[in-house]
Amino acid sequence: MSGILEGKRILITGVLMESSIAFHTAKLAQEQGAEIILTAFPRPTLTERIAKKLPRPENVKVLELDVSNTEQLDGLADQVREHLGSLDGVVHSIGFAPQDALGGNFLNTPWESVATAMQISAYSLKSLTMACLPLMAEGGSVVGLTFDAQVAWPQYDWMGPAKAALEATSRYLARDLGKQGIRCNLVSAGPLKSMAAKSIPGFELLADTWNHRSPLNWDVTDMDPAGRGVVALLSDWFPKTTGEIIHVDGGLHAIGA
Repeated sequence: MSGILEGKRILITGVLMESSIAFHTAKLAQEQGAEIILTAFPRPTLTERIAKKLPRPENVKVLELDVSNTEQLDGLADQVREHLGSLDGVVHSIGFAPQDALGGNFLNTPWESVATAMQISAYSLKSLTMACLPLMAEGGSVVGLTFDAQVAWPQYDWMGPAKAALEATSRYLARDLGKQGIRCNLVSAGPLKSMAAKSIPGFELLADTWNHRSPLNWDVTDMDPAGRGVVALLSDWFPKTTGEIIHVDGGLHAIGA
């Protein structure tokens, strides 16, 4: 029996550690039949080492890509074309905010730090998608990762507005790329002990909310459910779903106090 991504060619960003949602997405994508290519910044060698732990490491190429570097974005399509020929899907697993934009400093964060958070965490969904667009002439699926931006979270500060901007960006991409057969959706995952979580002061306090309010048991070390959500949206099983946010958070988003 073939996998749901059989024959698909997928570009995946954000594979930094085995605890990355992107790593689990890459693993599941390969298990479901996809050919993948990875991008990394600022240390491609780190991603190359982690990629050796994938089911088919011999087939994985790692490209350096700083999503704030116009020259690298402009050259991305040619590099991917050299290795895969074309793309059927893109995974955006990129987010960053300077430390002074997190941890309870919301009212005092300077614009320069806010601008960095917005460019890397939100605008990059558009810039990455446009860089890959020439490779998706037959249509495709863009999937990004968010953390529910409907409410204000403790310690999360300017990453909250950045994620809200990411969610809006996804909807506008869905609007403008639908005619080309390209879907753009997000997976809103619950708190997970990933590389990104380590940069959030007070992460344990935030994550503890799930121990009290999540309808389904939530495990902060289990990246598999979020990875499955991404892979499902990359597949042809959601052919008419775009501009959507799929919550993989144990159901907490639906629960009040």
